[in-house]
Amino acid sequence: MAVLKVKFTRNKRDKLAQVLWVLNWVSVVTGIILFSLGLFLKVEINKQREVMSDRDIHSVPNMLIAVGLIACGINFLGGKICYDCVDTTKFLRWKLLMLPYIICTFFFTFCILVGALMCYTMRNELEESLNLGLRDAMRYYKDTDMPGRCFLKRTLDMLQIQFQCCGNGGFKDWFHIQWISNRYLDMSSKEVVDRLRSNVEGKYLMDGVPFSCCNVYSPRPCIQQQITNNSAHFNYDYQTEELNLWRKGCRESLLEYYTQIMQSIGLTVLIIWLFEISVLTGVRYLQTAMENVLRQGDPDCECDGWLLENGLVETARSNFNIIKNLGKCNQIDTANNGDPNIDVPSTAHYGPDNVPPKEIPLAN
Repeated sequence: MAVLKVKFTRNKRDKLAQVLWVLNWVSVVTGIILFSLGLFLKVEINKQREVMSDRDIHSVPNMLIAVGLIACGINFLGGKICYDCVDTTKFLRWKLLMLPYIICTFFFTFCILVGALMCYTMRNELEESLNLGLRDAMRYYKDTDMPGRCFLKRTLDMLQIQFQCCGNGGFKDWFHIQWISNRYLDMSSKEVVDRLRSNVEGKYLMDGVPFSCCNVYSPRPCIQQQITNNSAHFNYDYQTEELNLWRKGCRESLLEYYTQIMQSIGLTVLIIWLFEISVLTGVRYLQTAMENVLRQGDPDCECDGWLLENGLVETARSNFNIIKNLGKCNQIDTANNGDPNIDVPSTAHYGPDNVPPKEIPLAN
């Protein structure tokens, strides 16, 4: 029994073909949208590539770009097919191609769904990439005179100002790394020398943060040195004072920023997937209806269209049997001890040394 069978008159078939022609051109536009979304996400990720580790976080934008380009090609071809389906004679040139086209389009729409889901599952990979990248960038913050790292100080300062954040997970992360280069330390100062000697690795650690961590909205002048020393500042309590530093870590801020982008893109891609599924459903109805017209031989007749010619169970069983018997068509029957020539009689009687005798021509 056919699944979701619908009756189609000549007029309904023509209208369906025309509507699908328009929808396929709309799908070309959605392909351009997918390409643009993937390109936009790739550009946004590349903006912060200096504070991200070399993890595979470009899989989502790359997939959206590829799917968008393929969507333009597939839907352009679908528009041409649907346009020719108005005429039965023109449909003949596409008859053998339509079923493979529908199958390929089905798997393509599945890729769109995968892309939409990947937008929602990318968060963990992105968080790990940001965690490692920010950790290394903060470690090299002081290396302003080293080629390949001299740009990291400016990158981190601009990042903390733009996203109103401080450190990787918070401002205290700066307490555990040396972020001031030795060239700017007064080695003649006893305090500096004692601080360097007190550290096992010889690093100059202090309870201070870079200027970019300062909250510009705070009415109090920024306290970025000796943050935990209450006696170093007037009317100041480190434990209870609302610090005039950005409280949020840059990993969290960037993660929230990219999560909002990916959720918006994921929702858009999901809507495009639903639209592509509806177009594919219409193309399937048109294909089965036109094939039934050819079977009946009357272009003006009323015919049926369906999604599946048989039920779901029968279709699954049929496809399973096709796959199961796919490699058996060229097999040789070797039931008799595995020798395919065991029953083939030999009519040749060779002479010595297994050389066939010459034939003697008969006299006329």
